[in-house]
Amino acid sequence: MLEGKNILLGVCGSIAAYKAATLVRLMVKAGANVQVVMTPDSTNFITPLTLSTLSKNPVHFQYFNPENGEWDNHVELGLWGDAMIIAPASANTMAKMAGGLVDNLLTAVYLSAKCPVYFAPAMDLDMWKHTATRDNIAQLQSFGNILIPPGSGELASGLHGEGRMAEPEEIVSFLEADIKKKLPLVNKKVLVTAGPTYEAIDPVRFIGNHSSGKMGFALADELASLGADVTLIAGPVALKSKYNSIKRIDVTSAADMLTACLDNFADADACVMCAAVADYTPAQVATQKIKKTEDHFNIELKKTTDILKTLGAQKRDDQVLVGFALETNNEELHAKEKLQKKNLDLIVLNSLNDSGAGFKSDTNKVTLIDRNLNKTVYDLKSKTEVAHDICLKVTQLLTK
Repeated sequence: MLEGKNILLGVCGSIAAYKAATLVRLMVKAGANVQVVMTPDSTNFITPLTLSTLSKNPVHFQYFNPENGEWDNHVELGLWGDAMIIAPASANTMAKMAGGLVDNLLTAVYLSAKCPVYFAPAMDLDMWKHTATRDNIAQLQSFGNILIPPGSGELASGLHGEGRMAEPEEIVSFLEADIKKKLPLVNKKVLVTAGPTYEAIDPVRFIGNHSSGKMGFALADELASLGADVTLIAGPVALKSKYNSIKRIDVTSAADMLTACLDNFADADACVMCAAVADYTPAQVATQKIKKTEDHFNIELKKTTDILKTLGAQKRDDQVLVGFALETNNEELHAKEKLQKKNLDLIVLNSLNDSGAGFKSDTNKVTLIDRNLNKTVYDLKSKTEVAHDICLKVTQLLTK
């Protein structure tokens, strides 16, 4: 859930500031981009150099750097973050946040932040129990800020009780769980196919097509970012998914892809069939490399199983099935016929007649047609943007 997210980490003056090093390391390891904002007092507990090294970004702790004359723009930082975590959040900083006081860069960034703000308090037992602290926490929560509760145990004073900052592992788990529960496709399983299939002629030659797999991989990434549990069945391509959570099954031939689809379709809430599957495959595959001896060489081909039609025949009413139609003539007519014949809920039409659409390019131009023949035409966009448009429609179909 943190992969690719921009995380602002605010560090306050507390002995628990030493835990910020582990917290930064865990978030970076999870794939987040982390920038640290420190209060002046926190630099007495852990050095900016340590957090800068671990985050791979400069650490922010003053408005103005006298060495280079640069101003640290708190507004830009506040806009950059997808989430802000203040850990440790001291009693002093929480009071400033609750009262809207701005006397350091961290509180300025907090007031500028447009993203969700999480805070993990750290203080001694009596400070934690004080009415002023409790009131400040209630005020912060009324602003929509999210409390990461402290734990109990031995405190810096020697007392035992509440007030220990949550452990870094607990903070990361809390953040991931909170982000995930707000996503529209959480707990939905989606099957995606991508890329070409290669149909063997002999051990070294094959029949294939020009599909790069870029559209299918973009769809898998977008669905994962929306919280879906994604299984990606990929033909022979050299692409990598953005999210480690995506389960990838590599296949080569149309028969391989059919088997993988049948193994996973029953458990899927939705299936997005973006792969360019071969329509024909050699009837016989030579066991040895065929030598170039004849002037003419014929290959007998046989039809492959229509995977999309096979899945459409098995589809339950509660499943969403999406197909693709790459056409060169009578595009809309052929797409609508495919939509109805194969029992699809949505078909994505693109045409090789449109400049910038089709195989290998980084852009695409699509028309979405649903089972009621409602049509939405989109302009030429990047495949990432096209994936967003398609997945928005899939989300609507899944959550209606």
